[in-house]
Amino acid sequence: MATNPVSVEENFGTADEKGQFVRVIVADTQAIFRAGLRKIFALEDDIRVVGQAETLAQTQSALAKFSADLLIFEAALTPNPVDAVVELLRQHSKLRVVVVTPGSDEELTLELFRRGAHGIVSREVEPELLVDCIRKVVAGETWLDTQGIRWVLEAYRNQNNRAPGSRPKVQLTPKETLIVSCVTQGMKNKEIALRVGTTEQVVKNYLRKVYDKLGVADRLELALYCLNHHVVDNTKVPPLPANANGAGSAASANAAAAGAGTSASVTPAVLPPDSPEKLS
Repeated sequence: MATNPVSVEENFGTADEKGQFVRVIVADTQAIFRAGLRKIFALEDDIRVVGQAETLAQTQSALAKFSADLLIFEAALTPNPVDAVVELLRQHSKLRVVVVTPGSDEELTLELFRRGAHGIVSREVEPELLVDCIRKVVAGETWLDTQGIRWVLEAYRNQNNRAPGSRPKVQLTPKETLIVSCVTQGMKNKEIALRVGTTEQVVKNYLRKVYDKLGVADRLELALYCLNHHVVDNTKVPPLPANANGAGSAASANAAAAGAGTSASVTPAVLPPDSPEKLS
């Protein structure tokens, strides 16, 4: 049964002493894991657990209630940990986030790293390494294990070795091409889902696969790549269904404006990363 986030450390000493502690919120679905971390950090003079949570909603509440320097966030807390981390960092710009993954996962590690996670550790991390990770991350460093570093370096080398415009052409499926075409016309996931007859989550899943296929990091890079390489030329985007009640009309206007010129162009204002659902 879910519980409300609670403060697990109340004695911080005087106000002048507060700055010497790293204030941590632990967000994890397993009570035994949260309890274990509290015991580990209780042995350290410079780390204090100030709050805990076991759901996304509780994580948001804990961050609003407790002043924290760092969030330990279990990836399994949500089906979309990357989107959740992006939203948490957007709402709490000074927060440092260490994500706990269920195991070695190259795709998840690279995407979390690209989108701003400050540290990524597996659930089997040794206690002393986790403590070291927290100190390094709060000091402004990024923390990855040896395998994660290899993945990031390899991804960087693969991208860096490609001359401008020389990325290999990749064959997209008809559904992928259709979704990508909608992206290049400035549509958000909600309107794309309406037009192609699916859900927003399915659209997100398709886009992640396309990012991996084309070696791009976000919607803007995807749009620029597709326009420069003529990936979606002559792809017809289906109209909104009659029962859409005008949904996506603003995006449709953007799309019409984008298609009106003689040359294709994309602006960041048209193609921001889609925000996940509010964590409340």
